[in-house]
Amino acid sequence: MSIRSLLMPAISQRLLSRSRVLTLRAHAEKSRLAKGKGLPHQVYYFHQVDDPYSALAAQCLKSLCARYTIELKPHIVAPPADSAAPERDKLVAYSRQDAQRLAHHHGLVFQDGMMQPSLAALDLATRTLLGALQAGQFTAAAASVCDALWNNPSTLKLANPSFSIVSESATKKHLAESTALRKRLGHYLGAMFYYAGEWYWGIDRLYHLEQRLQDLGAQKPNTTGYMFKPHADLQHSVSLPNPPDIEFFVSLRSPYSAIVAPRIYALARRTGAKVKLRYVLPMVMRGLPIPKEKRRYISQDAAREAHVRGIPFGRLNDPVGKPTERGLALMPLAISMGKEEDYLLSFMHGVWAEGIDAGSDKGLRKIVERAGLPWSAAREALQDESWRKVADENRETMFGLGLWGVPSFKVGNTATWGQDRLWCVEAALL
Repeated sequence: MSIRSLLMPAISQRLLSRSRVLTLRAHAEKSRLAKGKGLPHQVYYFHQVDDPYSALAAQCLKSLCARYTIELKPHIVAPPADSAAPERDKLVAYSRQDAQRLAHHHGLVFQDGMMQPSLAALDLATRTLLGALQAGQFTAAAASVCDALWNNPSTLKLANPSFSIVSESATKKHLAESTALRKRLGHYLGAMFYYAGEWYWGIDRLYHLEQRLQDLGAQKPNTTGYMFKPHADLQHSVSLPNPPDIEFFVSLRSPYSAIVAPRIYALARRTGAKVKLRYVLPMVMRGLPIPKEKRRYISQDAAREAHVRGIPFGRLNDPVGKPTERGLALMPLAISMGKEEDYLLSFMHGVWAEGIDAGSDKGLRKIVERAGLPWSAAREALQDESWRKVADENRETMFGLGLWGVPSFKVGNTATWGQDRLWCVEAALL
């Protein structure tokens, strides 16, 4: 066992613990108060004009400011770098589809027009929003400008006549400075909220920010609940005639896959659906580098989401490389014995919550045997490379659905991506 494998579980457990999160929040609040009791809670918002998720976030800014005593500090940023947005064409197309689905789910407005706005419309919208920002009217104007951009670009010039459209040079300067600020603070995406050391992505993570502000007593009178409350998992059995399979595209190195795996199997049991595992190699093992900002945010966000769902997570032993390959080599054996659920859950819990080194025989044996697989058969299966072809085929199937990341799901004609889209899987089943 390497020094890295020995130390990583203890270090990650500390870094991702809930107690550390709460301690850092307490320090941030102490620092704010030390600067003056009247200092407002400053929430940064980074808006990406060509991003559908930013268009959704823009619709909630007024409500957010109406619910909490905050000072919203908006910035307009450029799209993420290529290293943070692999398969950009798929990302762009899927974002529109997903935003339309998300808007319908939450009672917002977004229509996928099957294409991105023109470069001219994006330029005009950017300059218009920057004019609103400089006039102190960004929060009031953002929703109407985004609506015009995505639904009727010809009305952009009429969207907000009360402020000036900023010059092209001033716009480029703002974009460069705001994008640099986002990177300096530690992120890479649009539709991001940042408050005192933590990031919150779009309307999907806004409830975490609201919860934090409520814990600080920053809510205004009559403010209760959350604007976008996370969907509760199905808790009762439903009798469905011939439910479709849930195709589950999963990577053993994906923390989001780890925290959704027990939930997807629970949903399958309650609906009578069958989970069909579609395992793939992780991006980084397919030659796609992941920036450090992205790695840091994903681990912290996964820990936060796991805490909300009551799923053990955080004492991890990153299975990148050999541990993942060994884990995938045993998938065909587990499937042939009808033990794929037990094996997947044992592996995910082992490497993401117990710090087990799946690259060692001792660690992998523990994972294997508690899943009900014989170690003798597992050792023999480790020599079989046929899983690589299956993983490649699964990846191509996933790409064919317009998806590229994990965890992803297909139910009937519905294909969706993300551990926070289980409500979409549930809706497709029901």
